[in-house]
Amino acid sequence: MKSTVYFAGVRTRSFADNKQNKIMGLFDAAGLDDVVRKGDLTAIKIHFGERGNDSYVNPVLVRPIAEKIRALGAKPFLTDTNTLYGGGRANAVDHLQTAEEHGFAPAVAGAPVIIADGLQGDDFREVLIDRKHFRSVKIAGEIASADSMIVVSHFKAHLPAGFGGAIKNLGMGCAPALGKAEQHSAKPIFHIELCSGCRACMDNCPNQAITVEKKISAVNYDLCTGCGKCLRVCPTHALDFDWFVEVPPFMERMTEYAYGAITGKEGRVGFFNFLLNITPDCDCVPWSDAAIVPDIGILASCDPVAIDQASYDLVNRQMGLANTLLQKNCEPGADKFLGTWESTLGNIQLDYGEKIGLGNKEYRLVEI
Repeated sequence: MKSTVYFAGVRTRSFADNKQNKIMGLFDAAGLDDVVRKGDLTAIKIHFGERGNDSYVNPVLVRPIAEKIRALGAKPFLTDTNTLYGGGRANAVDHLQTAEEHGFAPAVAGAPVIIADGLQGDDFREVLIDRKHFRSVKIAGEIASADSMIVVSHFKAHLPAGFGGAIKNLGMGCAPALGKAEQHSAKPIFHIELCSGCRACMDNCPNQAITVEKKISAVNYDLCTGCGKCLRVCPTHALDFDWFVEVPPFMERMTEYAYGAITGKEGRVGFFNFLLNITPDCDCVPWSDAAIVPDIGILASCDPVAIDQASYDLVNRQMGLANTLLQKNCEPGADKFLGTWESTLGNIQLDYGEKIGLGNKEYRLVEI
């Protein structure tokens, strides 16, 4: 049976049809008033964006969701987990400061911010899932404790996941640092002949796992967490993952974590995907590159696999934009994510998500 995904486009010529009102209409159409109940402590799972990034979901567009939750007699809070790497979100103090700098404060977004895995990222619960890679997964404490959850995702391309949407927001975003490390478990390989000795990898490694001596880098795999930051900053592509060996199991592990994030909350989780500012990179990077396709709209559903499949399809129907990281597959119908990151396999999270019972790839798109 097909899952229903509701869609609102970006075009409007009236107050009644502005984005805030469209979001409230999507909330009602998707039946999210059945997800949230009176008295709930309801998590709004969101990404606050890394310092220097400006393509995360605008807090002004989160406020209507918080208002709808509050109108149902529940108590919303905005939440995310600390990062595996450094940057402006590695602990709750820095993370809260970054969130505030980006406008995620009650006066703007309509709800307080709580970092779900605690001050040092070590507050989590073991959740039994009994799947292929994990018998149990580590889910951030305040997300596990929440009565219900609305997952708000900025849909965009991603290295190495192919794309980041609801599944990644659940899997990686609801896990503490230890859970994130369990999912990655991939180590970069090094091509000595391509190394220029620029030290960008060493200077940007959050775990001091890379050293550069005489223009030859060495990776200490005991310290490496597989976060992939070195791949993003290397100008000569001297560091890489063994994509066909490492990426498929990474994607499956991430999807199993997504399954764990909603375990115990069956029927109590809803999803929004924002197909705006569809950038080549995750909001974890401290920049925002040019969007690879035009803005499309906003989606809502109770099925994380269906909403990601619909988002994936809508992006691929677009004509790619010029002067972006998208270098091929620009024509409508072509895979824009593969055209941006040629070694990624984003469809794995959709296929595996359906296989393990996370959701349904078959969907019916209803425009409101």
